[in-house]
Amino acid sequence: MATKRRYLPLASTRHLEKMMTKYYALSRYHRLWGKPLKRPLAWITSGAPVELLRAFNIHPVYPENYGAICGTRRVSTDLCQVAEAAGYSQDLCSYARSHIGSILRPDLAPMGGLPKPPDMLVCCTNICGTVLKWYEALARIFNVPLLVLDTPFLPGDLTAHARQYVLEQLKEMVTALERLTGRPLNRDELNRQLARSSETIRLWKEIRQLCRATPSPLNAPDLFIHMAPIVTLRGTRQAVDYYRRLKDEVKQRVQQGQGAVEGEKIRLVWDNIAIWYQIFGFFKMFSQQGACFVTDTYSGGWVMELSPGDPLESMAATYTEIFLNRSPEFRARQMIELIQDYKADGFVMHSNRSCKPYSLVQEVIRRRVMQQTGVPGLVVEADMTDQRVYAEEPIRNRVQAFLETVGGL
Repeated sequence: MATKRRYLPLASTRHLEKMMTKYYALSRYHRLWGKPLKRPLAWITSGAPVELLRAFNIHPVYPENYGAICGTRRVSTDLCQVAEAAGYSQDLCSYARSHIGSILRPDLAPMGGLPKPPDMLVCCTNICGTVLKWYEALARIFNVPLLVLDTPFLPGDLTAHARQYVLEQLKEMVTALERLTGRPLNRDELNRQLARSSETIRLWKEIRQLCRATPSPLNAPDLFIHMAPIVTLRGTRQAVDYYRRLKDEVKQRVQQGQGAVEGEKIRLVWDNIAIWYQIFGFFKMFSQQGACFVTDTYSGGWVMELSPGDPLESMAATYTEIFLNRSPEFRARQMIELIQDYKADGFVMHSNRSCKPYSLVQEVIRRRVMQQTGVPGLVVEADMTDQRVYAEEPIRNRVQAFLETVGGL
């Protein structure tokens, strides 16, 4: 008997693939056009204020996004082992190990690795402390300038002192970029970049909010795949145009009552980075039982709103208040609000061996969320790209037991 289809693909995915292929092709051949057009190449962390770089006509490339690509193509484990053989601990982030492995063995890496050498490295510590050591290692490998934006951890609300601390660093970064590029900051261009970022963020937020509908028009794999432009192309016209297209398609699904998961019976919230090498196989265990992940905390990290006013002050506040830079209380409250707003029946937390800031406090958050919402929460232990940590059968058994619990409530 033929297996009944339970998952509805998005037509926008074709456009996404074309756009990302073009972005990586342009990046790969940056050496041919970057210098003539006076566009330096920067490797940058995902939580860094990319609008500032774009205002200086710098082409940004994201090693973390590349790490996710290595994960989906299932080459991360080999690349991690290359880095480990060179002395990098297996306990380090697998994005970092994959990326360093791709530098050491480009023959094993998708697209032969990222274009190198970069003209500069830009690192913001708002997502974790590992990125600092990762980028320091890259700076030693390539002997290129490293610009660091240090954001203090926020146990509560953003203080004036913390914002001023980050603002002063942004001013220093402007001075450094003026020196490295040989051109002054164009504040009009920075405002245009911020305006496009704000538009992109607004569209991504609205797309996610459409998943409050029952059935949900999107499932977690959709959110993870279609978040790529808001990471790599934030501040560009391409990203704005793409999310308008995606929003129209998602809105049409809601109007027609089309769900991403056929026969949606259970609504769930996901916490942490995707298990990239199992992005479809893992979630299929849920969708086959009519369970849909209607929202998540990870792709929601890019719905931060850029406040109006002075551009540097706006970026100082926004990039310091990234959710991974916040207290367990903030993250528990965020999860509770998602469960209530999206009428979720439960939640699943990926205890991600690579991402300590995301994972170490999850048990505290899980207990608090369960206590205040009354819905069950499951913790699944794995890694975002290193397949050696993934144990298929124990995870399948736990998922099955969890779904029986949620379905029986």
